[in-house]
Parts: sequence; C-alpha cells; structure tokens
Amino acid sequence: MAGSVNKVILIGNLGSDPEVRYLESGSAVAKFNIATTESYTNKSGERVDNTEWHRIELWEGLAKVAEKYLKKGNQVYIEGRIRTDSWTDKEGQQRTGVTIRANSMTLLGGPAGSGGGGEGNNGGYAQQSSAPRSGQAPRSSDPIPPSLAAGNDDDDLPF
Repeated sequence: MAGSVNKVILIGNLGSDPEVRYLESGSAVAKFNIATTESYTNKSGERVDNTEWHRIELWEGLAKVAEKYLKKGNQVYIEGRIRTDSWTDKEGQQRTGVTIRANSMTLLGGPAGSGGGGEGNNGGYAQQSSAPRSGQAPRSSDPIPPSLAAGNDDDDLPF
C-alpha cells in the first residue's frame, strides 16, 4: 500500500479564548485548546468522565475567523492533521508536544445553556476552510443544512 493518512476529526469545547498573533510576513496564527470528553460506567456502576485536551493551531483565514468568532466554551468541529513539535523550555529541558494543525473548522455554537448551540440545542452552522468565503462571516445563528442534520438517511451521497 502506497502512501499514508494523517487526519484528525474532533468536536470539543474551547478551554479559553484563542490566542492570535501576526507574524512579520502578515500571516495570522491562532492557538487554543479544546476539550473532548468520553463518558462511561465503570465496573462499580459509577459514571466516569475522561477529558482529553487538544492543542489546536489555525493559520491565515481560519486564524482570523477564530479571532473574531471563537470564545471560551464554544463548541467547534475541527479537521486537521497531527504535528509533533520539539522545543527547549526556559530551564533548558528538551520538550515535545502534539498539536492539531486544522485545515477546516465549523463553529457549532456556544457553551451549554447559553442558547448558542450547546447540549440540547442543534446550534448553528458556520464553516471556514483554509480559504475564507468571499465576504461572509460565520454566524452561530445560521441554520444547519438538512444534509448535515442528525438522522438524515438519504442515500444520494456523491460517493
């Protein structure tokens, strides 16, 4: 088998507002963490929540969208690839970390209970790929397209 695949799909909530900076070249970079939580019942019958934190990195148009529209608690859908980074910390220790370099982001809504698309609410639909849409900004009040709504069993998929 030739080739390989490095693809990550995550749905989670932002742990803080995105940190956005602009490089000397004018390129925008946004970084933030999202939490994904897996729930299960252990052998004792107790509910256990296992939360994983993922470091997300967005560039250019996606970074600018994140700067304008993402806030702590927002739920987002992220597609991207895994990158492993190495650096030397302030104490001179060699460190490594995993970052998800996103190439697509969909704003699913705000935190639960805010009416912005958290639990119990279908939320809004807004998507931004690596190239910004012409003059349109994502809004959490945009309706979810029927093709993405839960329970849509249409068999007219293009593949």
